[in-house]
Amino acid sequence: MVAARKIPTTTALLMTGTDPQSASSPNPNANAEGPGAAGPTMNDSAGGIPNGTDHGVVRLHDGDNVWMAARALVAGETIGNLRIAGSAVPAGHKVAAQAIPAGELVIKFGQPIGKASCDIGVGEHVHSHNLVDAHQVDSDWRSLVGTAFSKSAPAKKPAIPAEKTFEGFVRPDGQVGTRNYVQILARVNCSATVCHHVAARFPPERLAEFPNVDGIAIGTHTTGCALRYAGQKQQMLGRVLKGYAGHANVGSCLTIGLGCEQTTPEYLSEHHQLVAISDPRSLPVTSPESESVSTTMLTMQAEGGTRATIDRAEKHLETMLEIANQNSRTTVPAHHLRLALECGGSDGHSGWTANPLVGAIADRMVAFGGAAVLSETTELIGAEHLLVARSRDESVAQRLMDKVDWWKKHVAMYGGEIDNNPSIGNKAGGLTTITEKSLGAVSKSGTGILDGVLDYADTVPQQGLYVMDSPGFDPSSVTGKVAGGCNLVLFTTGRGSCFGGKPVPVIKIASHSTLFHAMRDDMDWNAGKLLEGVAMDELADQLFEELLRFASGTQTASERLGLGDHEFVPWTVGPVL
Repeated sequence: MVAARKIPTTTALLMTGTDPQSASSPNPNANAEGPGAAGPTMNDSAGGIPNGTDHGVVRLHDGDNVWMAARALVAGETIGNLRIAGSAVPAGHKVAAQAIPAGELVIKFGQPIGKASCDIGVGEHVHSHNLVDAHQVDSDWRSLVGTAFSKSAPAKKPAIPAEKTFEGFVRPDGQVGTRNYVQILARVNCSATVCHHVAARFPPERLAEFPNVDGIAIGTHTTGCALRYAGQKQQMLGRVLKGYAGHANVGSCLTIGLGCEQTTPEYLSEHHQLVAISDPRSLPVTSPESESVSTTMLTMQAEGGTRATIDRAEKHLETMLEIANQNSRTTVPAHHLRLALECGGSDGHSGWTANPLVGAIADRMVAFGGAAVLSETTELIGAEHLLVARSRDESVAQRLMDKVDWWKKHVAMYGGEIDNNPSIGNKAGGLTTITEKSLGAVSKSGTGILDGVLDYADTVPQQGLYVMDSPGFDPSSVTGKVAGGCNLVLFTTGRGSCFGGKPVPVIKIASHSTLFHAMRDDMDWNAGKLLEGVAMDELADQLFEELLRFASGTQTASERLGLGDHEFVPWTVGPVL
């Protein structure tokens, strides 16, 4: 018997509730004799992975015909009766557990991730040289809606103690923040440099006078003009600006424009209820029922140019900091958290360590009455059937499939393919096809019901699991979810993302211990412990407690490094005119 290691049951893609042998084409070799037919799998695991990496390979599902290299495998070495053939297999990459003829499906997570482009022998490295994507959408996807759950097997809800709390900033409109920033937003790129110069007037020693304020967050971008008035592109930007101005983590907001741009104060007021005030001290109290957000607005041409605007903005900002400093933390229930689920710089480990760990957190958060938001639509393609099976109803599934279809057409307009998504780093880390990457990415959403599909930067409801339409570019994806109201970001990485964000803290989770220790200053949590014998539920419970501490003000790694001033990247669709 091959000594394939066990992994926790909660890391399975089968956890999404769809039988892989019915949701997609079956694995023709699932019952074959040979190395791939032996060894314990995640389905017969009662706990965590056996300690250490001497087992060498991990089998993620009993229907898989590829196994995962838990460490670097040397050509010619033997693990049980599996001999590594041909070439070495890097950690996090795939190795054939049985012969896979050309044209046959390659199965991982119990799901097809592509087809063999040539004959693959037992023990050979499986990657771009012998595997191609073969994603197909089931035309009868409507029959899958809700099949992940039934009366006999409803959506799982973790057993969680009745009371979990954190220390947050309660706003007049009822929102609760995890941080207390003063926000500066550019209405157009022409005012971007001025925004940064204004913030530079407040170095750390000056900000120290306001101990209840976490800092100044800057949001500048590349658009705001040369676009159709009230068209799709401007509407998307407007939603982002309003979402940041009225965010629970923002104690006060200043927006700065040039004066002749399309994105005027009048446009923002009429189309997005972002109301301009001339004096930050006149900020009205907003009720929970109100849809309007008030922000101090300055216009460079009206103020007399660059220097005059910076001087005026400095005076406003001093007042805004004084006002924001009057806020203090208070104990609030954990259901006030809205989690942005993100992955960036993913590798072959991500889909069976860090991403499922975040999925376990998402399950806990929704069970508490909070919200969790998955995004990056391009990185759901190939795994969309799993979300369809978990959709609350057909309208949710239809909306998801409409977004997937839009992206395929959008990418094709520019001569691209969805399978162009996996980056050079993704592939170096062991991910080969978009389907493989998507299957891992979807596991961040946990096991619960998909309650809705949101447009980019739409307001996130207070409770439930949602998908927000966005590109797979991390800064744009996170910007949309923060604009929607998410107040914590859980960010998994296998290659080593150094992403940070303001005004929302980013908790970075390494997919394996080598990365965690190599980039210790950038990482907050080590999901590699799952490969060292820690059970999924145990590690998820520990991480949940840690995120409550982060929500209460403990600085994340990226905050300690001062990151987040340049990661505001609104996604907009449309021509530059």
